[in-house]
Amino acid sequence: MKQGKILVIRGGAIGDFILTLPALAALRSTFPDTRLEVLGYPHIASLADAAGVVDAVIPIESRALAGFFARNGSLDPAMSEYFAGCHVIFSYLFDPDEIFRDNLSRVTRAQVIQGPHRPDETSAQHATDQMLRPLERVAVFGADPIPRITTRISPSLSHHDQRLVAVHPGSGSASKNWSAEFWQHLMRNLGDDPRRRVLFIGGEAEGNRLEQLSLELPRERCEVLTGRPLPEVAQRLAGADAFVGHDSGITHLAAAVGLPGVALWRESNATIWRPRSDRFRLVEAGARSETDAIPEILHWLSGEMSWLPP
Repeated sequence: MKQGKILVIRGGAIGDFILTLPALAALRSTFPDTRLEVLGYPHIASLADAAGVVDAVIPIESRALAGFFARNGSLDPAMSEYFAGCHVIFSYLFDPDEIFRDNLSRVTRAQVIQGPHRPDETSAQHATDQMLRPLERVAVFGADPIPRITTRISPSLSHHDQRLVAVHPGSGSASKNWSAEFWQHLMRNLGDDPRRRVLFIGGEAEGNRLEQLSLELPRERCEVLTGRPLPEVAQRLAGADAFVGHDSGITHLAAAVGLPGVALWRESNATIWRPRSDRFRLVEAGARSETDAIPEILHWLSGEMSWLPP
């Protein structure tokens, strides 16, 4: 039986959570006999379970937590008892007035360590390094800063003479996205080579865009995967051969499962937000036309996938 309990509280979007995975992995590795739980959005935090680094995921959107976000709030007895059972709590919540922290102090003697809810944009450190820094308070130093998700490889569309390219043509912000014209041209180029197959990945934000782009390829050489649970998406990505996407959570997920890929970059600070993987290449829009970058992207993908002649 594991002794003691560490709780990590992490909200935010998909990418924010993935960039916190190294902190969870470091805690798991350093304290293997301690129960490690994460309080977060279950549809996102389930990735920590898929990565094998936590013992349980607790829903952060629980109504019982509401009082903890109000000054001198009425605190739910069951949640109060839960927090009282923790020995160390790492909170990556936005809590500028320390309301949540003060309410925690009313119900638990746990050591509460505050982490950044978002990386410092003025820092020269990558987001994963910034998320790891609070662990120094419990003598965790030199941890692996690479998000890693080892998952069972799901059956893909790949065949022995074909390779699967996973693409995610969206993101959490339209300002990060490359143009529809770029994606149409890229799909036509991929469709011109019978050795390539395409897996389109997206959610509600992409609407019918994925279906429209899939029309640029022969039907038998593409698949559209939308609105699926993130652990399933991770499995499908693990079965692909390469990836193309914007600065998005799905791009960080592709990097975390070990895919080689291209991150189409526009405005984000790459020092902080780039995928933490040596197998990813950043291609910036710059002053050139986005479609002018397609030969470079195809050339790099071909080399990484090692299935086109030199």
